[in-house]
Amino acid sequence: MEAENKKLFIILAFSLILIFGGLLMAQKTTIQAKKSVDFIQSRKKMIETQIKERGVKDKRVLEAMYKVERHKFVPSQLQYLAYEDCPLPIGEGQTISQPYIVALMTELLELKGNERVLEIGTGSGYQAAILAELAREVYTIEILPGLADKAQKLLKELGCTNIKVKCGDGYLGWPEFAPFDSIIVTCAPRDIPGALIDQLAEGGRMVIPVGEEYQELKLLEKRENKLEIKDIIPVRFVPMI
Repeated sequence: MEAENKKLFIILAFSLILIFGGLLMAQKTTIQAKKSVDFIQSRKKMIETQIKERGVKDKRVLEAMYKVERHKFVPSQLQYLAYEDCPLPIGEGQTISQPYIVALMTELLELKGNERVLEIGTGSGYQAAILAELAREVYTIEILPGLADKAQKLLKELGCTNIKVKCGDGYLGWPEFAPFDSIIVTCAPRDIPGALIDQLAEGGRMVIPVGEEYQELKLLEKRENKLEIKDIIPVRFVPMI
């Protein structure tokens, strides 16, 4: 009986060593993956294979996507995935959008450099940082205080001086600084908020995902106080809170 117990103890100890060793190897592999990422080359590859090949052509947008370091806007443990073709979690149930979608939505605004832009859904601040490279002023609203505070601090650290961050309800827009030449919404309402339509300047463009289970990215243009609405592509965004 004693011999059997000793045998079982040895087997159990050996199993624990294998499990612990496997966990250490997995952790080591992840750490090595993080350390081995060349962010510059990854960003170049992202632009070539994920963005340009899908039809985004605006040179200013491509330059902004290269200049803004996406890995700084994701949690440190996910930075090695920053330039992959996917959204990533940023906390509080929110995500940073897929790089292609960021580039596409930005290109649809047709920014020339002198615009006042409103963004609804600051998230990590990545889209705002892209817009700041392309427009004169960026006003961005985030309803979750933790994300708003974190994004504001990061954008300040990165020297984005033409961005104002507000914690509030994006459904209501930011009337204090309206009208806006462009509006971009990075969360999906069921319907297009009337306040945002009112705050869009004459000749302005709005890009917004609309819907619940099924969403469509829409481009709105305001001409002579009338809206021209075009469906762009099916998308999947977090819902507007």
